[in-house]
Amino acid sequence: MTRTSLSAVACSIARATDLFGDAWTALIMRDILVGIRRFDELVEDLGLSRKILAARLARLVDEGVLTREQYQASPPREEYAATEKGRELYPVLLALMAWGDKWYTEPAGPPARIRHDICGHVATPVVACDACQEPLTVADTTQLPGPGGRVGPGTQLLGPLIAARGEGA
Repeated sequence: MTRTSLSAVACSIARATDLFGDAWTALIMRDILVGIRRFDELVEDLGLSRKILAARLARLVDEGVLTREQYQASPPREEYAATEKGRELYPVLLALMAWGDKWYTEPAGPPARIRHDICGHVATPVVACDACQEPLTVADTTQLPGPGGRVGPGTQLLGPLIAARGEGA
């Protein structure tokens, strides 16, 4: 099945999910950011086909999210590392993890926890305002138009709605 590209939609969420919107890509990034970097280790951990893994890794390298480095010459073997662009996906994964922990955790508890190494505490990730540090929720935020906003495929109704909110700002 061919997927429709969202790269031309005037929405940062659409553009990000165009790359990052399948479960395998999220799980590949989870593993790499935690320290599983070799192809065979990724296959073993994730249990996905080598063909799918190779395709996802190639796309992540092409997009500048990962780098590929040879660690063995004969036979040639490579490992992957997150670039700055890739490391900046970590808060996205933490937000998804926090949501999953809240809504899908089994009675035994969440499958993993996050320790904030700077203070030593086990942390619950939150998305917060960079100015006041208060958590951001749908109840206390408003999307306003940005300089790249436009009406088009994927924003036929959303574009005018957000633009109208900007008129009073």
